[in-house]
Amino acid sequence: MGSVLSPHTPKSEWRAWARAARAELPDVSEPITATLRDLLTTLGARRVLAYRALSGEPDVSALERDFELLAPRARFRPEPRLTLHLWHTATEVSRFGALQPPQDAPQVPLGTVDAILLPGLAFDHAGVRLGYGGGFYDRLLPAFLGVTVGVIQAALLVPELPRDPHDCPAQWLVTERGAREVQ
Repeated sequence: MGSVLSPHTPKSEWRAWARAARAELPDVSEPITATLRDLLTTLGARRVLAYRALSGEPDVSALERDFELLAPRARFRPEPRLTLHLWHTATEVSRFGALQPPQDAPQVPLGTVDAILLPGLAFDHAGVRLGYGGGFYDRLLPAFLGVTVGVIQAALLVPELPRDPHDCPAQWLVTERGAREVQ
């Protein structure tokens, strides 16, 4: 399921390609979660910002048994940003269709997080993430000092994506085929 797009193709076309490709892929959540469990344990992570999966994304919720998972909430005022909350508080559906914590859920400071699992439509071999276009992780990651892990199906791992100056590449990539550190 290779892409014929180039790094000079607009992100909107990459997003359309990735959504169409992802719609044809089988669920690979179990092998991805097993690899994540091993990697996060090896890295010594305890508190992990995960994500509540959208349709087609690998579901990482089984990691809750082994780690203290946090769930993000997208906020739009006064500026767009993610806030972090205890995993179990994600009980309402966001405008994007994923479970999120309610507006008044207690927040957890970013500085207490060991690792962030990054969802995306695609990643490239350099760890660059193709997100959904809201820029929420782009605003969060510059202040993060821990480990970042891109979580993606192997078919959506491409040689090179368009890259903006504000992009913060993932340090690790995990697919159903295993984990690899980005060089």
